[in-house]
Amino acid sequence: MRTQVCIIGGGPSGLLLSQLLHLQGIDTVVLERKSRAYVLSRIRAGVLETGLCDLLRKAGVGDRMDREGYVHTGTLLAAAGRQFRIDFDGLIGKSVMVYGQTEVTKDLYEARAKMDGVVIHDVDGTQIHGAETDAPYVTYTRDGTEYRIDCDWVAGCDGFHGVSRKTIPDTVLREYEKVYPFGWLGILSETPPVNHELIYANHERGFALCSMRNENLSRYYVQAPVDDPLEKWSDDAFWDELRLRLPAEAAETLVTGPSIEKSIAPLRSFIAEPMRWGRLFLVGDAAHIVPPTGAKGLNLAASDVHYLSEALIALYKGDGDDGVEGYSANALARVWKASRFSWWMTSTLHRFPTQTTFDQNMQEAELAYLENSTAAQTALAENYVGLPY
Repeated sequence: MRTQVCIIGGGPSGLLLSQLLHLQGIDTVVLERKSRAYVLSRIRAGVLETGLCDLLRKAGVGDRMDREGYVHTGTLLAAAGRQFRIDFDGLIGKSVMVYGQTEVTKDLYEARAKMDGVVIHDVDGTQIHGAETDAPYVTYTRDGTEYRIDCDWVAGCDGFHGVSRKTIPDTVLREYEKVYPFGWLGILSETPPVNHELIYANHERGFALCSMRNENLSRYYVQAPVDDPLEKWSDDAFWDELRLRLPAEAAETLVTGPSIEKSIAPLRSFIAEPMRWGRLFLVGDAAHIVPPTGAKGLNLAASDVHYLSEALIALYKGDGDDGVEGYSANALARVWKASRFSWWMTSTLHRFPTQTTFDQNMQEAELAYLENSTAAQTALAENYVGLPY
């Protein structure tokens, strides 16, 4: 098989890249290790930056998002028993969209199917060959048979554990990592959200987040030891702990119910450089991981897709290779800034194992300053809704 761009990974970033390139007449093949049903079963975050919303509309997959998504013009922060609001719209005239990553992926799958886009599922043993040459190719096995795809470029959208980053030689690749000493215990419940906007809470017992998927589906998190057994956290234990960490006005109106999904996720910051080696590009989680505190994971992958799609479109149109040559530097500049914001949010809102009462008071002072500073709120709003591409 021959294609122009072989995309490894059939999650939202790989599908979005395929869609944007297809609309400009560039041929792609997407390889995905799991089945479509498995990909669509993954529960992920759903706060979309302005830039990602615009990119989905540009790709022709924004209609359902605009109909069913929830526009959030601000968010709430809580500490020391009180809460205050960051007014995105009033401060910078922008907003975010709450629309589940699963729904984004579903819309992209449907769009690729309508255009007869090639998405091959259930592949094993994917390997990238000749990425440092002008004739790269990808091999994979499906149903016991090995296949080969010759291509011009390879886009590695296959996540942290995928093959793409591992293809770059150790002598070239540089990795930076910070592992946080806690996790997020999250539940999904068929209950109305406690607030129509998200609540981020700092508390001496640990962080808490009140999020939502829709008007009858809520997503809640509390900071917990990453190695805690789930059996330790009955639904009642979770709800009791969440109430303790929220300001009274939220705790009193919290509607509880049985969890329909429960898990503990580790938190880390990770960045790999460079994001291009020869004919291979890294995209999204293949190159970087952020803690979910700043809602940047999917959004950072989308900015990578923006830079890469623009670069390849310009190249195939005969407008030069500046975008391709500058892809890694352009993407990483935004990655580091977004990672800084996620690190700041995580450091400011969480309780660390060695934290003293002095440290807790400093966190609360930081948030008190934020509550009364238009300049500080503007900086948070700019970062939360997404820095420009």
